[in-house]
Amino acid sequence: MRVLVTGAAGQLGRDTAERFMASGHEVVAAGHQELDITRRDQVLGAIGSIRPDVVVNCAAFTAVDACESSADRAYRVNALAVRHLAEATRRFAAHLCQVSTDYVFSGDQPEPYHEWDRPDPLSVYGASKLAGEQEAGGLATVVRTSWLSGRHGSNMVGTVLGLASRGGPMRFVDDQRGSPSFTPDVAAVIERLCVDRRPGLYHVTNQGSVSWYEFAQKIMIAAGHDPGRVEPIATADLNPPRPAPRPSNSVLENRALTLAGLELPPDFRYSLRRLLAELL
Repeated sequence: MRVLVTGAAGQLGRDTAERFMASGHEVVAAGHQELDITRRDQVLGAIGSIRPDVVVNCAAFTAVDACESSADRAYRVNALAVRHLAEATRRFAAHLCQVSTDYVFSGDQPEPYHEWDRPDPLSVYGASKLAGEQEAGGLATVVRTSWLSGRHGSNMVGTVLGLASRGGPMRFVDDQRGSPSFTPDVAAVIERLCVDRRPGLYHVTNQGSVSWYEFAQKIMIAAGHDPGRVEPIATADLNPPRPAPRPSNSVLENRALTLAGLELPPDFRYSLRRLLAELL
């Protein structure tokens, strides 16, 4: 296939492009400098000239707290831009895959969220990404993922390793729970769904769940550091407080993948060890 990956400078975009290339597909990897997806004319022109079979949209405004004070930008990038991509892929007979987030949920329920649970975002970021899901349309593939880490970009694993190298205690919240996910594993599922052109919504996360505090401890252990340096803190005690509310439970159950008989991403501990082996 010929595949256009937008947001290809980000951590998931880079690994998604690499995954398709490794499988022998022709890939056009476009970062913001190459393609501004908020510009309808650019989107129609690019897809009309490239004529991809599949468009994977990894581009997003993901600064969760900044979205609270920049709602117009959040909706322009995370929602209206997806409208442009959906229009262009319909016009030129390409399949659209839209990447979304666990932040579409409020986090109020105690059990993991599956694809048929009702979204109820708490933040501008979550609301704008939900709007992007809706703009993608019923024939698109929508992949919700969460707590991403990989070789590229800023993420939790890199943050903990940086703090570990400086010494002293580190504090992470213990009242937010989610599913750590690793970009190579998410990219592999994205490729499978796009090759099959499967429409609909899929939760794609690594297996297992932890709090941010527990995740930091597991990173320290896997990297050979003292996990006792990690201290728990409540979200309410963060100083300064975060502008955007976070879901206390954003664990995503991969129910649609399971029911479809598709292979699930591995346990996050396995992928954490694999990533640390590459980084260290």
